[in-house]
Amino acid sequence: MATYENRNYRLGDSLDFQNFSEVRAIAKRRLPKGIFEYIDRGTEDERALTSNRVGFDRVKIRPSVLKGDATPRSTSVNLFGVEYVSPIVVTPTAFAGLVRYRGEIELAQAAADFGIPYCAATEAISSVEEIAEASSAPVWFQLYIWDKEELSYELMDRAWSKGARTLVLTADTAVMPKREFNHRNGFDIPFRFSTKNVFDVARHPGWALGVLGRYFATTGLPNFANYPPEYRTNLLKRGGGPSLNLMPNLNWGHVRRVRDHWKGNLIVKGLLRTEDAIAARDIGAEGIVVSNHGGRMFDSAVSPIEVLREIAETVGNDVTILADSSVQRGSDVFKLIASGANAVLVGRSMLYGTAAAGRKGAMQMMQILTDEIGLTMDLSGCRSVAEIEEKMLHRGTY
Repeated sequence: MATYENRNYRLGDSLDFQNFSEVRAIAKRRLPKGIFEYIDRGTEDERALTSNRVGFDRVKIRPSVLKGDATPRSTSVNLFGVEYVSPIVVTPTAFAGLVRYRGEIELAQAAADFGIPYCAATEAISSVEEIAEASSAPVWFQLYIWDKEELSYELMDRAWSKGARTLVLTADTAVMPKREFNHRNGFDIPFRFSTKNVFDVARHPGWALGVLGRYFATTGLPNFANYPPEYRTNLLKRGGGPSLNLMPNLNWGHVRRVRDHWKGNLIVKGLLRTEDAIAARDIGAEGIVVSNHGGRMFDSAVSPIEVLREIAETVGNDVTILADSSVQRGSDVFKLIASGANAVLVGRSMLYGTAAAGRKGAMQMMQILTDEIGLTMDLSGCRSVAEIEEKMLHRGTY
């Protein structure tokens, strides 16, 4: 069984960050404001971001002491029959290819080397074929249902043909959120040039030359590489035909049809209600993600850690439960697992690590989080992830 302690790949000298806050600061310096804020910020008044952090902070850990024995501590988990070295999954994120040249590929390679799953996104700069072929391990694939539903099935088939066996269907994005800062920064689709954001790019020559310049010199202005060619436009909405939009009336019927079409593991992402978890289970999903999209979709949404225990108690024996949203420390991962998750998706920290130093930076962030998970386990008296339980938590009040 693979464990964190005996994995084959090891980092050399550490990069100049030791935690989430420090790698975030590096990414903020290196990325133009529009790209950094697209990753970092939320929606509307960003209260969901605050409540996600408050949700974690109000949950404390009650450690069990004097439990040391000769059993090696292991952070490994088994997801869908595959053993991974850590209970973290690289969540699908749009525009990862803009934080670093071919950023999705470097991040996928880092995840494969480290020994955790990487989930490729529909709205990626690199295609699922490129990512899968560059990775030494099978990737997961995230799907948005398009308004031309048959094209979504063709994309699923492309992912399957490249070895993807786990599909993550995002269910909480039937409409686009109100991200006012994106509009101000010109980071809508299409991108809008202004004196302000052109000057901002000029102030980040490393990004302008090392990322955008390299795309111009090789493949041209980035586009959504998973879109069918006839709908594929660049980020200025030039070079393509008609638009391809998200399914506006997304419903459980669409999920059922995906279930009928997809032969592998199906995970439904973006659930915060017990009845939705039950519906996903009854349709035949093997997994769910309890998520409020990192506070980026619906500003009044409840934080996942507030509802995770209730959902896990209802469907936890029937499906694999994943959770995410605003995870910054290994102790956050521990709290979600104690609340009923089998593993935890992480996004921002992985993008910041990739922005800081590509594949090596992403791996260092994976190692930091896994070290913190292990430290939290050691201080709480747990030798394995299976020993992390709800009774170890103390839930305070706001």
